[in-house]
Amino acid sequence: MNSMLDELTWRGLIAHSTDLEALGAEMDKGPVRFYVGFDPTAPSLHIGHLIQLVTARRLQEAGHRPVLLVGGATGLIGDPKEAGERVMNSPVVVAGWVDRLRGQVSRFVSFEGENAAIVVNNLDWTGEMNVVEFLRDIGKHFPVNRMLARDIVAKRLEQGISYTEFSYVLLQSMDFLELYRRHRVVLQTGGSDQWGNITAGADLIRRVEGAHVHALATPLLTKADGTKFGKTEGGAVWIDPEMTSPYAFHQFFLNAEDEKVIDYLKVFSPRGRDEIEALEAQTKAEPFRRPAQRALADDITDLVHGVSEREAATLAASALFGRGELADLPASTLAHVAREVGGAEVPAGADELPDVAEALQLSGVVTSRSAGRRAIEEGGAYVNNVKVTDVEARLGAEDFIHGQFAVLRRGKKTVGVLRRG
Repeated sequence: MNSMLDELTWRGLIAHSTDLEALGAEMDKGPVRFYVGFDPTAPSLHIGHLIQLVTARRLQEAGHRPVLLVGGATGLIGDPKEAGERVMNSPVVVAGWVDRLRGQVSRFVSFEGENAAIVVNNLDWTGEMNVVEFLRDIGKHFPVNRMLARDIVAKRLEQGISYTEFSYVLLQSMDFLELYRRHRVVLQTGGSDQWGNITAGADLIRRVEGAHVHALATPLLTKADGTKFGKTEGGAVWIDPEMTSPYAFHQFFLNAEDEKVIDYLKVFSPRGRDEIEALEAQTKAEPFRRPAQRALADDITDLVHGVSEREAATLAASALFGRGELADLPASTLAHVAREVGGAEVPAGADELPDVAEALQLSGVVTSRSAGRRAIEEGGAYVNNVKVTDVEARLGAEDFIHGQFAVLRRGKKTVGVLRRG
């Protein structure tokens, strides 16, 4: 098999493929053009999409040329999902999200050299078609019985599925055909949940052009209990730093399970086999040190947010739990921390600031003012990492770092922030 496909296999990035040997032979002849698509159904990509972006990055680094598609047309429709019909967003909203996603995907590939990346929008060709052309040129190649047999359609038939979502597969298949014609794309990659759409596109090219193209799907990452990886109590882990801060992003990967962290490293980290296997051995020998988690969190935060943001996130975590100087953190980092750990706002014009016991309650560190007093009496209450011993102690203006943030802590791990408006 081709060395690049061997690498993807070792990293656990191949769940389905049409013909790996044939694809490997084509790659051995020279660079291939491949595409992966992203629908703008939200204002940001999340870490599920990141699997596709790092796969595209690896293929490009191996000499192949990526075509990244942002679905200005398919984003107006939405791929069918098990939960029910998607809410259709307005063309204006979708157009704005297309611009945001175009900027996001562009950060993960190179636009220089012979295999420079291309970014396209499928509205460019779909918007030009009328319904008769679409039905004659595309629809006639899709037997309804085969469309009904698709897993997602079969699951949705009982509760109902609109013709719009039922027809989504035609639009995505047409994308593969158009990119084959316009850019000689011969490989589509995507998540395993897109396998039916991907192979339908390959089949459309065979029917219309008489050509054989390739398809590759990555697995959906899961946690040890089999549930989907990439969700928190607050929702998805986003790439946009305003939707998931670099601090929260780093913390999410730092908390990866021991049973799965090596799998995640193989998928997301640029580290080679020897280094990852060494981290695996260290994790088994001394799991409490969490070497693989630290490597994973650092590598993926570097990739998505940059080294400086990762360093700030690491410094914030250290300072937040008493192992660094909170005053050294920039206001922007403390603002991210405040948003993540929770707390409350104290009006800037308040006549009197709360006492520490009340501040502990307001910040969510304890459940009541009396519990705050007990925390102080027991020696477990801190303001900006300074232990508070006086149960009557009151916050002062000087306790608000950058004039805005007071960090309250009980014990080693329970933290909250008061923000002065």
